[in-house]
Amino acid sequence: MADTGIFATTAEVQRKAGANASTVSNVEAYINDYMTQAESWINVTCKFNYSDEYANLDVDVKGILKEAASSLAAIYVINYDMSGFTSREEALIMINILWARVFECTKLLEDKADAQSFINDA
Repeated sequence: MADTGIFATTAEVQRKAGANASTVSNVEAYINDYMTQAESWINVTCKFNYSDEYANLDVDVKGILKEAASSLAAIYVINYDMSGFTSREEALIMINILWARVFECTKLLEDKADAQSFINDA
């Protein structure tokens, strides 16, 4: 099976999910599903289809998309089964840190999408 995500790879998600992530959910098949969901969520949240425009984006925007999507997918991996972590608190701290990055990245992407819409409509 190969990576099917547009914004990030399985390896990038696995690094963020951490060493104690579930061996069930921290595999390519699950991560491909999580990436599809994360990419769709980012596109809808930002009201811009970054997936369709990905090839035309500059490296900085691609980097923010990678960070947002891999962080959100890593949250899904961790949330699937927290029993491998030393404590539930450890897993929740990781989820909170990842969510903060998803939130910040999508704010940046929303602002860019709004600015681009303004420029295109001018």
